[in-house]
Amino acid sequence: MSAVESALPVGLRALPVPTLGTITALSPGDRAAPPSTGVTPRSTPTLQRRLLWERRYARRLRATDTGVVLVATSAATFLQMPLSAPLGLVAAPIVLVLIPVVAAAFWLVLLTAFHTRERQVMGAGATEYKRVAHASGLAFGILAIAFVVFQWQGIRAQLMIAAPLGLLGLLIGRWSWRRWLRLQRRFGHYVSRTLVAGSRDDVEYVIRTLQRDGQLGYLVIGTTVADSTDQAVIVDGHSYSSVGDLSSVAQTASALGADSIIIASRPDTDPEYIKRLSWEIEGTAAELILSSRLADVAGPRISLRPVDGLPLIHVNIPVFEGGRHTLKRAMDIVLAAVALIPIALITPFIALAIRIDSRGPIFFRQTRIGRDGQEFFMMKFRTMRVGAESELAMLQAQNEGSGLLFKMKQDPRITRVGTILRKYSLDELPQFWNVFRGDMSVVGPRPPLPQEVREYDGKVYRRLFIKPGITGLWQVSGRSDLSWEESVRLDLLYVENWSVVTDLMIMWRTAKVMIRPDGAY
Repeated sequence: MSAVESALPVGLRALPVPTLGTITALSPGDRAAPPSTGVTPRSTPTLQRRLLWERRYARRLRATDTGVVLVATSAATFLQMPLSAPLGLVAAPIVLVLIPVVAAAFWLVLLTAFHTRERQVMGAGATEYKRVAHASGLAFGILAIAFVVFQWQGIRAQLMIAAPLGLLGLLIGRWSWRRWLRLQRRFGHYVSRTLVAGSRDDVEYVIRTLQRDGQLGYLVIGTTVADSTDQAVIVDGHSYSSVGDLSSVAQTASALGADSIIIASRPDTDPEYIKRLSWEIEGTAAELILSSRLADVAGPRISLRPVDGLPLIHVNIPVFEGGRHTLKRAMDIVLAAVALIPIALITPFIALAIRIDSRGPIFFRQTRIGRDGQEFFMMKFRTMRVGAESELAMLQAQNEGSGLLFKMKQDPRITRVGTILRKYSLDELPQFWNVFRGDMSVVGPRPPLPQEVREYDGKVYRRLFIKPGITGLWQVSGRSDLSWEESVRLDLLYVENWSVVTDLMIMWRTAKVMIRPDGAY
């Protein structure tokens, strides 16, 4: 078994990986020249396979979207029928046929126009959901204008019934296909065979990031390291062979059967490197990707703006107040008010279980640091025996956490009921009262302890720029299993780039984590 194959998960080792020995003789002199004018290289089987699965997946999305839209618009029409009698025989055909057909056709056109089925948004991230929501909103916004102008009664039913029903159906459909896609990727299907090139440090950073979420669709099958051509790149116990050099990346990718090339860093002495490489891979690879560590935190705020042939990368400065934050606060109040009703109903049963299991109060109040360094008392159901905080010093030697975090998988201070409450995050339900009061948000960074904040360095203070949350990226990305550095990275990523859609996605993922807990202790 080759070094590349041994680095792959068991389910992926069945993939055909070309023998690395066929390309060990590559040298700078072997580099292919840019294609001649008017000549396009024939597509390779690897590229054809990549384009084929992209088209197949897009067709599945298109068929699902069409079905959902037709069902939603038809349902709105049928529900409108009992109200259509007063319209008379002349208006009935418009209500029953024309309006739902126009609404469905216009909706589907906008879903295509907003590029909701592009490969770049498949399988991960919130962009796909945002585009679907924006396309649907614009479609029914224009239909609403038509209703005001023409007063067609059938449009009212489309706005009141088809819009919410169809949008929910579209989002569920995309989510379902995304689950299917991620399942396929576990077995090596629907993935981009990827070559990562650059300096060793940058190559390791890219691979580690891709490994962090194994469902991003990039399967690293080899590397090209600038400062070494014979030493393998080892990341988290997985070995990736280093083949060729930066001047022969195009040939290396072709020999490995890679359809994607990620440039982690380019040679400092060759400013034309990227341009020349893009010419060399025409017709043999699907995409050339440039990696930048700037995107680790500022990704959603980065945009490209060519000015007279000069590509300028714009990075929007994050804003921590204004209308978006007012909207976030309004959403927090509504969600907290709704959540507190069922919480009030189940609290007596949880309280009884806590009281029977161990003596002491039902609730645990602890000082935490909120936005701008303000202290507040965070509420939780008690999960430890009384006096647990005084025992912390004796357990420091058994700390399994990293950085400033104290974590123990088998913490002796936790009660039997507390173990269950922590596993399913039920102990955090009283924090909705903190949200209602304004101390916290539903989604946000992890609320730190005062002693943690005293140890913060400069960048970590940025976690305090917005309110802490009951849940967050840290909650749905490993919880207690996260390292300190990873926890900080996720919090800073959220603080500077949050959006309403991102919050909704985190809430949805939190619900799944509560049902199938992982990393909670």
